[in-house]
Amino acid sequence: MATQSIGLYAAARHFFRVLWKAARELFHEVTGALFFLIAFAGIQSAWRAWQRGSGQWLIGVSAGYALLMIFFGVLSFRDSRRVR
Repeated sequence: MATQSIGLYAAARHFFRVLWKAARELFHEVTGALFFLIAFAGIQSAWRAWQRGSGQWLIGVSAGYALLMIFFGVLSFRDSRRVR
């Protein structure tokens, strides 16, 4: 009887460990996708500012923000592959 409970405990522990790994990987991938969507909005903002002839600082801030969000998106997808 005791060996069965130990076997069930080990199986449950393994199941939740695999579930946790999948959840963490999915979290990082969804977060990366959201960062890329935010970066796309920043690129659109920079494009609109350039088309309207707005100040150079507005274009630079928008483009810099978009680059930062792209960087965070890449890091998030990289982290999703490193989940142990």
